[in-house]
Amino acid sequence: MTRIVVIDNHGQFTHLERRALRDLGVDTELVDNDTDPADIDADGIVLSGGPDMDRIGRCPDYLDLDVPVLGICLGMQILAEELDGRVGSGDYGGYADVDVEILDEDDPLIGSLAPETRVWASHADEVKEVPEGFTHTATSDVCTIEAMSDADRDLYGVQWHPEVAHTAEGEEVFENFIDICER
Repeated sequence: MTRIVVIDNHGQFTHLERRALRDLGVDTELVDNDTDPADIDADGIVLSGGPDMDRIGRCPDYLDLDVPVLGICLGMQILAEELDGRVGSGDYGGYADVDVEILDEDDPLIGSLAPETRVWASHADEVKEVPEGFTHTATSDVCTIEAMSDADRDLYGVQWHPEVAHTAEGEEVFENFIDICER
């Protein structure tokens, strides 16, 4: 059975990420972001959302575990920051329903959502520049970089929260990530 570990960055929806994966039949566990990487045995990792970059624990170390990674909101920002992209303040700080345009219909994580999807997202901080090797895969009127992917390294990020009911096709994002982890 596929095992995906959700790294808890103390976000308000993190428990819903674990539940969404469990409901899709995945062996999943929620672990604190200070967990020793040597103690993580998984086919994939979800870096959860959370309040700020000052509380990301050992998340940078988890990127070296050679398994697919899905960064959600703060998790996507961690990917960008650690891999020499750029993160900055968003123009719109609160949570909002957002129409997101999918830019790459071949993207393994979100391509199946093309041409667009409706999501629930926070934009207090956001990725301003994708790291080298990443493709900018989604955009909106609120945030230029709503998603990014490095399919060669199986590193993916979405600014929005696929785990909440307000996101139209959130379950499909998790299903696609499970498929990536099972390859």
